Amino acid sequence: MVYLKSLKTAVAAAAACCFALGAQAAEFRLGLLTPPPHIWTKAAEAFADELNTASDGAHSVQVFPARQLGNEAQMLQQLQTGALDMAFLTVAEVSNRVPDLGAFYAPYLAADIDHAGRILRSDIARQMLEPLPAKAGVVGLGLGMAGLRQIVSREEVNSAEDLSGLKLRITPFAPIFDFYEGLNAAPTPMPLPSVYDALANGQVDAIDMDAELIWVLKYHEHAKTIVQSDHMMFPVVGLVSARVWKDLDAKDREMIAELMAKHLDSTIDTYTAKEPEWLDNLKALDLTMTKVGPEFFAGVIDEWDRKWAAEAPSLPAIRAAAEATR
Repeated sequence: MVYLKSLKTAVAAAAACCFALGAQAAEFRLGLLTPPPHIWTKAAEAFADELNTASDGAHSVQVFPARQLGNEAQMLQQLQTGALDMAFLTVAEVSNRVPDLGAFYAPYLAADIDHAGRILRSDIARQMLEPLPAKAGVVGLGLGMAGLRQIVSREEVNSAEDLSGLKLRITPFAPIFDFYEGLNAAPTPMPLPSVYDALANGQVDAIDMDAELIWVLKYHEHAKTIVQSDHMMFPVVGLVSARVWKDLDAKDREMIAELMAKHLDSTIDTYTAKEPEWLDNLKALDLTMTKVGPEFFAGVIDEWDRKWAAEAPSLPAIRAAAEATR
């Protein structure tokens, strides 16, 4: 597929940013924030199993889910120093260091979950990872995704104006903060393990979340309204420490790059297949679920684009890729 065709080019570009070749690592540590049952964690474990098999047992990967190695900012720092070998991180966290990746969160970049997958498999999406070794000290080997973002509220939401003043839980990164600030909400960064209780006790009024976690982690139990807005993609990126990468020989680099990209890419197919099921489950609940589109957010999308055109130079190119893959 197009997504994987440029893999060898991307690997070569990443290698050019690393100077020495040395001893190969035998046991890798891979961190991520998602719990063991999550699709990203399962993809990481499948990657670990296949790498062990493909290397005839020479390499193993120990997967540390559920923030065992720290939050995403801490894991990214560990990657930069070489204290951590690999991670599956949200593109959101990496965009805090490389703002150009904020372009992936352009509101309504994707028309639906299938379209989101086509965007993430495009050449331009892969090319956006190429500067990571120089800018963030990590090598980006592949992209996957979670579902599109929805809004869950403890109170009724009939219009965007109803979000004004609400304390709304977000993932802590600038693109989504700017989106909700434009709606006059009070975007409130909060780690995933704290969300259920915060919604239950009113510490937050609403949350920004994908359908999988709304259903599986039962956030709907404390909601009166789910706004099915599908307003943003939520990609995951597979990273290897540049310090670790430079000590791998060409054969191991190619093997790791191919397998990591393969299993991250599998998350796209999984979410494409399962998201309609989760949404149908939510629609069957005794609460208000409203489907809205870009018009619901009025001028906020244009305002976001104007601000992020300066922050993320790749924004026009990724929007063009989105149009070309509709």
